[in-house]
Amino acid sequence: MNKIVKIALGAAVILSLGATVASADAAKGQKLYSKKLKKACGFSGAVFAAKHTQDEWTAIEENGKMADEIKTLCPKVKDKALKSKYLKDYYDFAHDFASDSGNVPSC
Repeated sequence: MNKIVKIALGAAVILSLGATVASADAAKGQKLYSKKLKKACGFSGAVFAAKHTQDEWTAIEENGKMADEIKTLCPKVKDKALKSKYLKDYYDFAHDFASDSGNVPSC
């Protein structure tokens, strides 16, 4: 019985760590914005994120239009900066610092 409990707890720990690593991150999105989008956009991350409310950013993400919206807001951005692996992080950043969030990023 004790062995089963140890195995179950070990599996739970492994699964929780795996879920954390696989998720996107607003801090990573902020760094990516500063590195890949800020110059092309011509404004800070605070201005970028405040272009929409949290609900609007969520709708954009759910419709798969995140790259299109970034291109609309920042027409000079290169396609290289809009790789699919970055989009979830950009979304988390924009959602966490949206106009109705009350949060202000440092970039």
